Amino acid sequence: MKVSSQFVEMYAMQHSTPEDEVLLQLNRETNLKTIYPRMLSGHLQGKLLEMISRMIRPARILEIGTFTGYSAICLAKGLTRDGLLHTIDINDELADMAREYVEKAGFSGKIVLHTGDARTIIPGMQEEFDLVFIDGDKEQYPEYYAVARDKIKTGGFILADNVLWNGRVLEENTGNDKETRGIHSFNKIVAADPHVEKLLLPFRDGLFIILKTGG
Repeated sequence: MKVSSQFVEMYAMQHSTPEDEVLLQLNRETNLKTIYPRMLSGHLQGKLLEMISRMIRPARILEIGTFTGYSAICLAKGLTRDGLLHTIDINDELADMAREYVEKAGFSGKIVLHTGDARTIIPGMQEEFDLVFIDGDKEQYPEYYAVARDKIKTGGFILADNVLWNGRVLEENTGNDKETRGIHSFNKIVAADPHVEKLLLPFRDGLFIILKTGG
């Protein structure tokens, strides 16, 4: 019997901890007020990010791609008592919404929002990170990986979203599709990196879990 992915997702949500009230409100407002609400991590992926963060117990988290702040709030739930999460987005139009919900979630002292190009902001950060989440502009994934990898501790984890890109990474000819080329190039770079352990998880739109082992 073949079951549709929609029913599998519904079943998974029914048997998972419900979305908390702040995240539920943010989910609704994102769907009402943004052009591409599907960019939101959503309940299941948000809970997965939270669980990974809780397992790692990071003191410092870096997120590339804030959007409306959903994933930042989820990741911040695993921070140590004195932990801090830096999140960066080049689009300043949604910064007020993200800031509002960060405050509602009680993380205004734990989450630092940056606006600008992550490729220029990250090198100037005087931080060493335990966990990095990459979910920014897809064509820039290889550059994000390069700058983030230099800032993450040995033993730290990098997570990267959308690495299956709706199956388009399987297409041989990507033409002028810069986003697909960016994701495909990123996946190749990670696969060839001898200083990381990696797992490409076919969850949602593909989640890369990368452990820095050296280098």
